[in-house]
Amino acid sequence: MTAPVFVVDGFAGAAPGRTYVLEGPEGRHAVSVKRLRAGEDVVLTDGAGSWAHGTVAGTEGKDRLLVALDGDGVREEEPQSPRITVVQALPKGDRGELAVETMTETGVDAVVPWAAARCITQWKGERGLKALGKWRATAREAGKQSRRVRFPEVAEPATTKQVAALLADADFAGVLHEEGSEPLATAELPASGHIVLVVGPEGGVSPEELKVFAEAGARPYRLGRSILRTSTAGTAATALLLGRTGRWS
Repeated sequence: MTAPVFVVDGFAGAAPGRTYVLEGPEGRHAVSVKRLRAGEDVVLTDGAGSWAHGTVAGTEGKDRLLVALDGDGVREEEPQSPRITVVQALPKGDRGELAVETMTETGVDAVVPWAAARCITQWKGERGLKALGKWRATAREAGKQSRRVRFPEVAEPATTKQVAALLADADFAGVLHEEGSEPLATAELPASGHIVLVVGPEGGVSPEELKVFAEAGARPYRLGRSILRTSTAGTAATALLLGRTGRWS
């Protein structure tokens, strides 16, 4: 198995051969939950591309893991291209966290929550802040679980107007729609740049929203014969795009 990943706030003072102290919640998880022991491999990351490999040198108490960094020290993983952003309409219940989790594991680069006209769920006030926090925490934990060192960004909730602006700036912009005349599997994709794909709510993207997105340059595309739920469509589309753009090669 690959080494487990733990998140750090930064790498101040980190250098090859030096001992890094992992403490706080992550240290407690490593020592008291994972029960890591001397000699085991670990990866430390800030979730933004900076990372370091090391081996456990020992533990102190219940929440301090001593990590001896290897000779390469802190490394940087560059962002992959093309960048893939999924605009995710707000699903009901905890299916939003499911969507974020599986898209993160698959390899999406960014997720934009979108309050579509036909969304039953609406993020307002404290409830909205709490829901956004859950999506971000899910992306973080799924990033660790899938051994990523660059976690996807979960943006602030976007309005339809803001989504349209994002689509207008993209190198490829599309809306997943069951009535799309062209399959995403055969769409002409850029070799680099930014791909933005919109996933609508269970009730579908409204005609008015489709018009706004079309004016921004986003065409409707279909995935296949079956109709996927909003919580799974983004993951399926991300996998398709990663395969077609060569990022999985």
